[in-house]
Amino acid sequence: MNASNQKWVLIVGASSAIGRALARRFAASHYSLLLAARDLEDLTHTATDLQVRHQVEVRTIEFNATEVQNHGSFWNKCQELSDGKLEGVILLQGFLPVQSEVQRDLTLLEQTITINYTSPSALLTLAANYFSPLNHGFLVAVSSVAGDRGRQSNYAYGSAKAALTTFMQGLRQRLAKSNVTVLTVKPGFVDTAMTWGLPGMFLVASPDRVANDIFKAIRRRRNEIYTPWFWRYIMLIIRHIPTFIFNRLKL
Repeated sequence: MNASNQKWVLIVGASSAIGRALARRFAASHYSLLLAARDLEDLTHTATDLQVRHQVEVRTIEFNATEVQNHGSFWNKCQELSDGKLEGVILLQGFLPVQSEVQRDLTLLEQTITINYTSPSALLTLAANYFSPLNHGFLVAVSSVAGDRGRQSNYAYGSAKAALTTFMQGLRQRLAKSNVTVLTVKPGFVDTAMTWGLPGMFLVASPDRVANDIFKAIRRRRNEIYTPWFWRYIMLIIRHIPTFIFNRLKL
């Protein structure tokens, strides 16, 4: 692709299974990529592979979701690395601790809220300020079906994702006149390192399937998706279970 026509996509959390799958999908469509995560060595391997396979430009940058005070400088560096030609931002950061451990350790609760809500909402604010006057682009944040109704098994994580979903709704309304797509992604169980070994897993999707759903939703300018699609109906049922019955269930 000619340098003047380059379209850059920033993927935050690019070392995750979904992040790598999305990077492959965008690279195959000839986008230039800016990959961000904590593990720069891992990102470098991914970047090299994508460059060789797809002949696209891929750059990497270190990112720590817990250091929210540094998100402004991180964003400025992202603009430099992408030559001021960002087309979209995809936020994949997530942290899913064991609920019983969160109840014993308030630092885990703080970390859960920071990684799943505070950090992405800060980055989304910076990105929205960038895209709004341009009147184009897309913002994507991965929330979770866990945010649709608080459940005893993961309500710390779920409440942070619920807050992110609400933030995205307000951001979508704010940017409606700016032609900026704001997509909320609600995955069910996905076969990733974050969910490995968790009890009660069912209907587990592959990272490639989720990445493909996200890619298609961006192209179609969707506002919100459940992935795989059937989680929309599973959560519809769960949301409508009466409280007196719901409180007796082990969910």
